Amino acid sequence: MQDFNNRVAVITGGGSGLGRELALCCAGRGMRLVLGDVDEAGMQETLRLVAEAHPGTEAVTMRLDVSRLEQVQELAALSKSRFGGAHLIFNNAGVSVNGPIWQSTEHDWDWVLGVNLYGVVWGIKAFTPMLIEQNEGHIINTASAAGWLNGPSSGIYNASKTSVVAISETLALDLRDAQANVGVTVLCPAFFPTGIHQSERNRPADKADTVEKSEVSLKRAAALKYAVEHGRIPAADIAEMTLKAVEKDQFYVFPHRKIKQLVKLRAEAADREEGVFDSMNP
Repeated sequence: MQDFNNRVAVITGGGSGLGRELALCCAGRGMRLVLGDVDEAGMQETLRLVAEAHPGTEAVTMRLDVSRLEQVQELAALSKSRFGGAHLIFNNAGVSVNGPIWQSTEHDWDWVLGVNLYGVVWGIKAFTPMLIEQNEGHIINTASAAGWLNGPSSGIYNASKTSVVAISETLALDLRDAQANVGVTVLCPAFFPTGIHQSERNRPADKADTVEKSEVSLKRAAALKYAVEHGRIPAADIAEMTLKAVEKDQFYVFPHRKIKQLVKLRAEAADREEGVFDSMNP
């Protein structure tokens, strides 16, 4: 899709980080916005920034738990009723937890997979039929370098993002089989400045059970915080790369070029069938 003017962008996780920057990029191309997030104050700040940068942008928000299919279906209905449909679907909401995988609680798994995995699954389920019926649209799933490279202390996050890559590839092939005029892009960034390391702030009370951090876990968490806060590519640039990828109907997007080299090294390690590949010490 190349003509974005007056089209509709649906963005989950639109209250902060990459979701906010995607909203600004889409508004800059003349799009109307449908934002979903559990962070209602964050979405209002996104709307304020959009109005300041791109006056006259039409937008609507909805408090959204992406782990709930019925709520994502409500978001699709809102987009249909307010703007007549949707064109770019950014399944972008994401959270993370940290610690050895055997210590992760049931709530840890439920929360992260609910947002990172089911948030994408339900976005696809709720919006794809609309795009096929329109014979126009593009689905953009936010995965991660962690969809290809499995570092320590992030087992649930790694599993969720690996699944997003797999689902995105399958979706693209299924749409090809259906001869649908709907594109797919999977975004796979490494560390960049967002609030992902602070995602516990939006963790629901009924999924609060987690373990006390060990010394090693605290060190890993501190290293993650540093890597995120000192990422060299700002979220605004990644958002712009993503929109340009949609314009070119590009499937894979690796904003951090080093990741592709690490993926090749991982494939070589698999070919040797030896020890586990450590992307932190390749």
